[in-house]
Amino acid sequence: MAMSKRTFLKTAGISGAALAGAAAFTGNAAAKKLSNIAKDAQSISVDERKRRIAKAQHLMREAGIGALVLEAGSALVYFTGVRWWRSERFTGAIIPATGDIAVVTPYFEEPSIRETMAVGDDIRTWHENESPFALVAGVLKDRGAASGKLAIEETVRHFIVDGVQKAARGVEIVSGAAITRGCRMYKSAAEIALMQTASDITIAAYKYIHPKIKAGMSAGELSEMMSAATRELGGEVQFSMALLGEASAYPHGTRQPQTVTEGSVILMDCGCSVQDYVSDISRSWVFGEPNEKQRAVWNTVKRGQELALETMQIGVAAGEVDDVVRSFYESEGYGPRYQTPGLSHRLGHGIGMDGHEPVNFVEGEKTKIAPGMCFSNEPGIYIFDEFGIRLEDCLYMNEDGPQLFSALSPSIDKPF
Repeated sequence: MAMSKRTFLKTAGISGAALAGAAAFTGNAAAKKLSNIAKDAQSISVDERKRRIAKAQHLMREAGIGALVLEAGSALVYFTGVRWWRSERFTGAIIPATGDIAVVTPYFEEPSIRETMAVGDDIRTWHENESPFALVAGVLKDRGAASGKLAIEETVRHFIVDGVQKAARGVEIVSGAAITRGCRMYKSAAEIALMQTASDITIAAYKYIHPKIKAGMSAGELSEMMSAATRELGGEVQFSMALLGEASAYPHGTRQPQTVTEGSVILMDCGCSVQDYVSDISRSWVFGEPNEKQRAVWNTVKRGQELALETMQIGVAAGEVDDVVRSFYESEGYGPRYQTPGLSHRLGHGIGMDGHEPVNFVEGEKTKIAPGMCFSNEPGIYIFDEFGIRLEDCLYMNEDGPQLFSALSPSIDKPF
C-alpha cells in the first residue's frame, strides 16, 4: 500500500519537530543547491591497473606462488575494474604469476562484466549446470600454475576455496593477504586524490547541515539530512550515523529512540565514496551550551588525536600510536587499556576502497608505518549511561609524516 511521506515518517517514529526540520531542509536545499564536488574526479587509469597487476605478479614470484584468486568485491575492482556483487554464483579473477589475467563468470553475465573490465580479455563462462571451479582449474593449467602454491585473497568465501581445491587438486592453498596487502596498503597519487575528494564532500555536507539541526529532531532525521547533502555534493553515501545524548556513549549506538535536546551531545560518523574510494569522518559537539564535563572530555579526546599525529611517523610500529594515546588517557583517569570510561576501541584503521583496511592502530600491531599508507585517526572517550565523544579524521603518509584529508575539529563550540 502506498504511503505518503508524512505518514511514512510518522510510522518510522520521527517527531513533529523533525518533520518541520525536514521540510526546512528540503526548502533550503531547493533555494541553495549544493555543487557537485566530484564532477571532475579522475578515474583510476588502465595503466595504473596494469601496474597493480604487475606488482602483484612480482610479489607472487618472490613468494613462489603460481597464481592469485579473487572474487567479486573491492579487490576485484582494484585489479580489474570489474564491479560486481557477491552471490551464490562465482564471479572472480585469476591473476597468474606470469601471463595474462582471466575472469570466470556465469555465461549470462559476460556482457555486463565486460562493461567495467579495464584490463584483459580472457573471460571464461559457465552455464548453470556446470562448475565454475573447473574453469578456474583450466586457467591455472593454461598459465602453468596447476601445481604449487595458489594464493586466495583473504575475503574469498569458503565455498569458493573448497570448490577450487576440489577442482585443482595439484595446488596448495595459501593466503593471498601478503600479495593484496602488498599492493593495496600503499596508495598512489590518483587514489589519494579520490580520497581527498570524498573527504571534501563529507566535510562540506557536515557544514551544510550543522546550522539546520533543531531541537526534537531524531537521529534518523540527521542521518537523512547528511545523506541528502552528500548525494547533492556528488558522493555515494556509505554511512551516515547520528548518535544523540546517551547513545553517543556507545560507539555504534543503540536502538533506543533518540532526539536532539538542549545540552546533549551529538556524535556523527559519516562517509561517502567517490570512484570507489571512501571517506570516514566523525564529529562531536553539544546542542546548545556544553557543560564543564562535556568540554573537558572533548578537549581530552582532541589532545589524543593530536598526540596520534605527532606519533605516527615513518618507521614507527602502528601499534605504538595506539599505545601513546591510550597511555595519555590513562594518565587522565580513563581506562585502563580498553576499559570504560575510556577509549574502548582501537585508535584507528587503514582506509582506501574499503572503509576498514589493514593495518590498524591497535595494541600489538608491529607493521611499520610507510609512505602511501592511509589511516583513520579516531580516538574517543565513552562514559556509559552518560555520553561519548569521538573525533575522526583520515590521512595519508608521505616522507614528511601524516597529511590530513580534513582539518581537525577546532573546538566543541566550533566543530567545523
